[in-house]
Amino acid sequence: MDTGDLAWMLVSSALVLFMSPGLAMFYGGLVRQKNVLSIIMHVFMCMGLVTLIWVVVGYTIAFGDPIGPGDWKLFGNPSTYYFARGLDVLTPASVAEHVGVSFIYQMMFAIITPALIIGAFAERIKFSGFMLFTALWSIFVYPVVAHWVWGGGFIGEQIGALDFAGGTVVHINAGIAALVMAIVLGPRKGWPQRGMPPHSIVLTALGAGILWFGWFGFNAGSALGANGVALNAFITTQVATGVAVLAWTFTEWVRDGRPTTLGAATGAVAGLVAITPAAGFVGIRGAVIIGLGAGVVCYLAIQLKTRFKYDDSLDVVGVHFVGGLLGALLTGLLVLPVLNDGVGGSLEQLGRQAAGAGIVIVYSLIVSFVIAKIADWTVGLRVEEDDEVVGLDLSQHSESGYIFDEAEAGQVTGLAGIVAEAATASGRGDAGESGGVTRSVDE
Repeated sequence: MDTGDLAWMLVSSALVLFMSPGLAMFYGGLVRQKNVLSIIMHVFMCMGLVTLIWVVVGYTIAFGDPIGPGDWKLFGNPSTYYFARGLDVLTPASVAEHVGVSFIYQMMFAIITPALIIGAFAERIKFSGFMLFTALWSIFVYPVVAHWVWGGGFIGEQIGALDFAGGTVVHINAGIAALVMAIVLGPRKGWPQRGMPPHSIVLTALGAGILWFGWFGFNAGSALGANGVALNAFITTQVATGVAVLAWTFTEWVRDGRPTTLGAATGAVAGLVAITPAAGFVGIRGAVIIGLGAGVVCYLAIQLKTRFKYDDSLDVVGVHFVGGLLGALLTGLLVLPVLNDGVGGSLEQLGRQAAGAGIVIVYSLIVSFVIAKIADWTVGLRVEEDDEVVGLDLSQHSESGYIFDEAEAGQVTGLAGIVAEAATASGRGDAGESGGVTRSVDE
């Protein structure tokens, strides 16, 4: 085993994991103050829950021995690595083929993908509903799609769709699931009539910076070694993201009359998303085109949610689904022969990209909807109205993100009592009393 390659993959794994708390900061700043801890809690639960699922069954579904009818491999054999069985990290092998390296590096992708969905249902989901949805989605959706594209499945092998670092597996997959969840849960109380501005753009900007930093492990690490492809992916990631920041900022400036820090931070994430499927396949000029497209198209896409009346709280659909789809399609046109075994961009490859993305969209949409309904019918998905009004930090976790003195801590305790009173009133069917409590909490 080349120790330099191994060192780079271990660092890349850590960088990808670091993206998850970065995402928590990014999303946490975008919600209202009363929900910041719920966002952070959800992301940390992904870091714990998905780790266990990946050990038990996730990795083997994604990267176990391919099984399926004929050449159309549908998922990995559950018995290959069930509960890490057969995962011998000391077996000599090249880093690119080493099962231990694949196990830990791909685990970090499995963690952050369902965490992306959190932004669509922010501020209104029950913690128990979130946990059940995430667990089922991390078993029946993510590893299956990962197998289709990266694990020897039919999208990568038979269809020939390219996805260097997760445009389809991560962003399109999570983005369409986010749309499903936003529709199933319905809009937040007061949306869109009442403005719900971010409570800390500083926190969001910090999170965007962490994501940008960690994304080099996400993209350049997907070269599976410290080599020229990793260098190319590193460069194209930076170029596309920088261009996307400019494109988003100037689009916003022209359309709305002023540029914003929030727009620049969101533009950076859009650029990172769009370059992900292409990072190791395109050159610098291709990265510039993808960055321009991401900055403009994703900005326009987030305007659609009010027109179509779906409350995607933190623009997961507009940034991750649209950005991932744009990047996947442009990969088919911009891929360089020298980076793809002599086969360059073409309309044929564009069709392959569209076919791969389309299959994942349909599968993720249907299965995510079924999982959401199962969670809703069992433990329930949406919090009660009184809990939503007071905020998920307090109603779901009995915490507040910002307490500066003992008096304020006492106020938090008092609010917890109000929430309990509201729940009791609702349970008795006393609509008048419950409504009064809701109004007092709102005040």
